[in-house]
Amino acid sequence: MRGAGTVRRGPRQRSSHAGLMHDASRDRTPSSPSRVARLDAIVVPTARPASSLQHAIRLSADLGVPLLALCSRQAHAEQVVARIRAAGSRGLAVGVPKGYVIEQAPTHTAAAAFRTASFGRRTDLSVKRNLGLLVARMRGWRKVLFLDDDIVGVRTDDIERLERQLDHHPVAGMVCDDFPDNSVVCHARRQVGLYQGNFVSGAALGVNCADNPLCFFPDVYNEDWFFFASAAADRTLPMVGRARQAEYDPFADPVRARHEEFGDLLAEGLYALFEEQPDRTLEQHVDAADEAYWARFIESRKDTIDSTVALLHAKLEAEVVRALAVHAAVTSLGEARAQLALILPAQCADFLHAWLGDLREWGSSTAGVNTVPSDSVISGELALPDWHSIGMEPPRPGTGQLLASGATPIHRRRRSSTRPEPSSCLTSPVLSKPSRS
Repeated sequence: MRGAGTVRRGPRQRSSHAGLMHDASRDRTPSSPSRVARLDAIVVPTARPASSLQHAIRLSADLGVPLLALCSRQAHAEQVVARIRAAGSRGLAVGVPKGYVIEQAPTHTAAAAFRTASFGRRTDLSVKRNLGLLVARMRGWRKVLFLDDDIVGVRTDDIERLERQLDHHPVAGMVCDDFPDNSVVCHARRQVGLYQGNFVSGAALGVNCADNPLCFFPDVYNEDWFFFASAAADRTLPMVGRARQAEYDPFADPVRARHEEFGDLLAEGLYALFEEQPDRTLEQHVDAADEAYWARFIESRKDTIDSTVALLHAKLEAEVVRALAVHAAVTSLGEARAQLALILPAQCADFLHAWLGDLREWGSSTAGVNTVPSDSVISGELALPDWHSIGMEPPRPGTGQLLASGATPIHRRRRSSTRPEPSSCLTSPVLSKPSRS
């Protein structure tokens, strides 16, 4: 029942969730080579021009691992693969057309009501990240690093820590605190001098794709927080180091705040429960987040935004020189507040239950995805003909059974009518060590 375990005291948005991470950034990396299985690939979901991938391409060359670039909008696969070739590296560049869907992907969280709650937000980031997981599984890659195209400053010793953590955990990541990876609301809190922490981000996230059903990136802002939510709830999410994000103006387009509000509200409310109830399973947390909980958390969120706006107005009187920047922040928070007024507690509770359904379906369907014999087969299975390869070996054999000849392509595979098995994403398992290569 949804009402089970309802939280009675008033919830609040927290300035930091650092207590939900395991800080592995100070772990010493061995001075001599170890038997830890190395990273297999870097996956970059990109929408910017090919020049924005230079850091990722250089990192893949330095590490001696291939780069998988999933390209849309301003990113063109043939231009990216040309840069990979020029750097003496190897990799794949795949064009992801507008409106592309992975037809085996679950759709509960993609319902129209949730899209409306996100002010019609449309982005293909979640699709490309889920696609990266599938390609990794189909190529036999065990450990991959998801890296956004605006991330720089990733250090090799942090990569080594990430590799070691992925021997024991399904995910491990980095924190982007220069430039901070925060929502519009949290950037505004920073602007008025309030403390605002950072958390592990999908912008620099390692995933072990081999041992368990794959977790899922829902199509909502803060999709990465939902991807590793089980590990955060268990306080076992390793933070292996820090990366830098290219600076941008979070207040340049006020509509950005509307697009973020539903996902930011959901993630902050769910993680607040993780903080308050450390001994519960993910499903118990979702049951605790009933309509009454969300009614209270929405009121708390309103107070957070309103108090920040009040501080911005005070700052405006004291710092006339920065008036334009402060006005932009006030305008953006006004848009966030207006969108928040349209979000119903029932929508929040329903989204979390829809998300659990997506986790189960995706975990069940991807458990049967194994290595295929060639990239041309992968391209056909995924209905992605704009596929460019440079210096790539065939997919690694021996990591699973090949898809049977004549099997239904992944992008057309029908969903099972049977109830899927629970996904390991609900339990945040500690992985057995992958076999050594």
